[in-house]
Amino acid sequence: MSKMIFINLPVTDLAASTGFYQALGATKNPQFSNENAACMMVTDTIGVMILTHDFYRTFTSRPIADAKATSQTLLALTVEAHADVDRVVGAASAAGGRADPNPPQDHGFMWSRSVEDPDGHVWEIFWMDPAAAGGDTTGVDA
Repeated sequence: MSKMIFINLPVTDLAASTGFYQALGATKNPQFSNENAACMMVTDTIGVMILTHDFYRTFTSRPIADAKATSQTLLALTVEAHADVDRVVGAASAAGGRADPNPPQDHGFMWSRSVEDPDGHVWEIFWMDPAAAGGDTTGVDA
């Protein structure tokens, strides 16, 4: 079995967040989804578990951070083509997200923009030229 990663995020409106993540390109896995959580598969090995606050609290005794007021992570997601960055950010924004909470970055070999989900979690959507991937990317935030 391949290694997988599941990112667990607390959300205030499960239905709105499900729509946002579908617009981001994720597919809802009904086997691991219910009225408290939705398993949103970005790829076969990357999942985002969006959990209602009450359900999220069953996994931790720490307070839930307000992602609109604090930054605890920056989540980065690649796309296959330069134009896909704008398409994905546009679709996610139309589904309740907020485009460009951080400034877009154009490094020539890499183009990135960010989109904030309805709860304030920031996703960096980026494309990198495959030919440049082996080059020096020191100092690049992605």
